[in-house]
Amino acid sequence: MLLAVDTSTALVGLALYDGDQVLGEMTWTTKQHHTTELSPALSGLLKRCGVTISMVNALGVAIGPGSFTSLRVGLSLVKGIALARSLPVMGISTLDVIAAAQPFAKHSLVAVLQAGRTRVAYRVYKSDKNTWQAEGLVRSGTLDELLAEIESPTIIAGELTSEERKKISRVKRLQLASPVLCARRPAVLAELAWKRWQADDADDAAALAPIYLHVAGTPIH
Repeated sequence: MLLAVDTSTALVGLALYDGDQVLGEMTWTTKQHHTTELSPALSGLLKRCGVTISMVNALGVAIGPGSFTSLRVGLSLVKGIALARSLPVMGISTLDVIAAAQPFAKHSLVAVLQAGRTRVAYRVYKSDKNTWQAEGLVRSGTLDELLAEIESPTIIAGELTSEERKKISRVKRLQLASPVLCARRPAVLAELAWKRWQADDADDAAALAPIYLHVAGTPIH
């Protein structure tokens, strides 16, 4: 069984997945209370699913981009469990989680996250053999800067404010994903991590580091 944890932003998520079904999943929006809310939420999810932490055999964690403080909370929890029990850990890009939830299409996809101070973090994806493949680095900038870069029909999905969605909807060459598909699902994170685990592609838990948001206009490595 795999436990997935996503604390990249104010939207927090947990999921339990065994390769055949999602045993349990929960998401909620927190107001910078990641530290106090995460562990009790995990305990509640395990209890409701009739599962103990000893039954978890692998871990998936969203590694960003995201906020400095919130990412550290999720990574600290996952690393603590992994190192204590020598469990495999798969770190997954938060933007990959958004992309993986989108229906495949011939057009490009841009996955976005709020980066603070009117900025967004984003990455471009292309559909290839029924998967979304990332192209280039994660970048950050204003929504206007992002829209100015897009010259061909493109799908945009991810964390967007109401005003940002209105602005995007006015650009004819852009297709805006449904709010339902824009909310990150920890079950999607779990499935991505599960595939890597089955391929024996785990990360070094001790060395796993988050992707933080940088200043506007700069690539995020």
